[in-house]
Amino acid sequence: MLKERACGATIPAADIDRAIAWYRDKLGLEPADKTPGGATYVCGQGTRFDLYPSQFAGTGQQTVMGWETPELEKEMEELRAGGVTFEEYDLPGIKTENGIADMGGERGCWFKDSEGNTLSLFERTS
Repeated sequence: MLKERACGATIPAADIDRAIAWYRDKLGLEPADKTPGGATYVCGQGTRFDLYPSQFAGTGQQTVMGWETPELEKEMEELRAGGVTFEEYDLPGIKTENGIADMGGERGCWFKDSEGNTLSLFERTS
């Protein structure tokens, strides 16, 4: 049943206006819809995600959402030019070099939004 349904992420924001500005200024994304309850964004292939006000923004240590790209370095270069800073990790199973981790079958990178939520880009390699 659920495998046939579209899905998306819901991302908390302590300051919804600051978050909307960050997604616009750093990622070039404009909300498709804005309400007092947050903002909805539409991305490629009809995928969607929502920002919503929450006091718990940035408290999770996990990746909350990622975008798949066919050109990881190019996307990173463009985001860096816009002020995005990529995380560096040296953990069991994940070590980044210049922000990129090779995870066998895919490469990825991570960055934080204005609210401290971890986002990612990834490129399938096989």
